[in-house]
Amino acid sequence: MKQKFNIITSTCVPLPLENVDTDQIIPARFLKATTREGFGENLFRDWRYNADGTPNKNFVLNNPAYSGEILVAGKNFGSGSSREHAAWAIADYGFRVVVSSFFADIHKNNELNNFVLPVVVSESFLKKLFDTIAANPKSEVEVNLPAQTITNKTTGHSETFEINAYKKHCLMNGLDDIDYLLSQKSAIEAWERKSK
Repeated sequence: MKQKFNIITSTCVPLPLENVDTDQIIPARFLKATTREGFGENLFRDWRYNADGTPNKNFVLNNPAYSGEILVAGKNFGSGSSREHAAWAIADYGFRVVVSSFFADIHKNNELNNFVLPVVVSESFLKKLFDTIAANPKSEVEVNLPAQTITNKTTGHSETFEINAYKKHCLMNGLDDIDYLLSQKSAIEAWERKSK
């Protein structure tokens, strides 16, 4: 079982770029591994590091002012190829929530399958959130999965977000698809006995 989701209150890491694709999230040359561990160190690799391997001081993940479990990204996050490794990298780095005004469908599902919550907000909410974080990197956001709300704690502005009921159940109970099936084992066995 994974860590259960309930309410997450955290500072945010802002990435106000649109059309961030999965190759920018985790470059193709890092896809050889078959386990999920270790991908976080190469999250946004080509933006985080210069060609000589030194950290790019201008990239947000290298700026000590910003930290937290919430990544706030621009519109159309996770486009491009369907690689699940992109979600692995986001989760392994320590992000539990990604906020954007639009996600590519496959990437959105990959995040959910890897216990990262993609929260879709309006473009106006997203812009105000970027402005809030820029004004004060210590600003916090509350993501309430049971109520399906996201709140900018500085402005008090909230929005509701959509999530598939099954995925919500899995996140709140720390279950992946296999865990869920196993949790239904007695009901499945009873149904099989009854239908013989």
